[in-house]
Amino acid sequence: MNRWLLVLIAGLLLVWQPARANTTCTASMTNLNFPATTGAISDATATLTVTCSTGALSLLARARVNMCVSIFSGTDGGGTLAPRRMINSFNDPLQMQLYTDAARSSIWGARGDATVPNFLPLQFDYDVLLIGGSQTLTATLYGRIPAQTALNAGTYTNRFTAAADTRIEFRYAEQLLGTPPMPASCTSGGSAGTPSSFPFTVNGSVPNTCTLTPKPVPDLAFGNVPGLITSNVDRTTDIGLVCTGRTAWQIGLNNGLNASGTIRRMRNAGGQFVTYELYRNSGRTLRWGNTLGTDTQTGTGTGTAQSQTVFGRVAPQTPNVGSYSDTVTVTVTY
Repeated sequence: MNRWLLVLIAGLLLVWQPARANTTCTASMTNLNFPATTGAISDATATLTVTCSTGALSLLARARVNMCVSIFSGTDGGGTLAPRRMINSFNDPLQMQLYTDAARSSIWGARGDATVPNFLPLQFDYDVLLIGGSQTLTATLYGRIPAQTALNAGTYTNRFTAAADTRIEFRYAEQLLGTPPMPASCTSGGSAGTPSSFPFTVNGSVPNTCTLTPKPVPDLAFGNVPGLITSNVDRTTDIGLVCTGRTAWQIGLNNGLNASGTIRRMRNAGGQFVTYELYRNSGRTLRWGNTLGTDTQTGTGTGTAQSQTVFGRVAPQTPNVGSYSDTVTVTVTY
């Protein structure tokens, strides 16, 4: 009788003793690839996948995990979470940010960070049978490149590759029968899990672009002149453009609608002409044409507004009285 009583007690103790299988968790993140931007808001998303697994316990076992998912500034982030940034091969910065919500109002930060301590919390609750058990959760990483100016062209990245760039921390609880209490946090209660990281890369680009501003280009008006032009009539106008930084550009001017060969001409309603010329320099010695690398105006974009002056001249001549005009096409090549 006493021997059977001891066996029964031992059996009860075996059923209720704590679970002894270790729980492990791993995570992976897809790369975050932004569409190209020239300064406007650009949004993108990536997917975090986290799996927690527990070895075999019993027919009725269960495991619960409390996890914190942290993302820091990144290898190329310059050590700041607000704002985060990407860089190109010249170390030019492009600001961006990572969020936990679709409204992009809650920055995805890191547990314990003094600036952005907003980590992503995850909780797992799953059965662990004789062959073990696991649960996989996914979360969306919401990225945004905010509106910004004076950008430089190039391919930008920020690599979250090292253990210091991303981290999952968790505590787990296992129980052979019934449901164990959820650990109080990712750092207290239950048993401590082994932290790990989930490398990924944030990619973006700023293309080489140029835009004329304003468009069309302001007229070059020679004004009213006497019928007998005895001296040069000089006037100017300005071509404005905005090109992304480091973008090489050339501005060309064609010969107009009324040219005779390479001689530019204005025309009146009666089909009569006044010759004129356009130049790239104030001394009016460098003709402004449309042959790339030869007689165009060249420069490099700064990401801000630039202005190039067109120097016009009507040389001495004796035209007929009338109103003369011509249309010249401006071409920006980059």
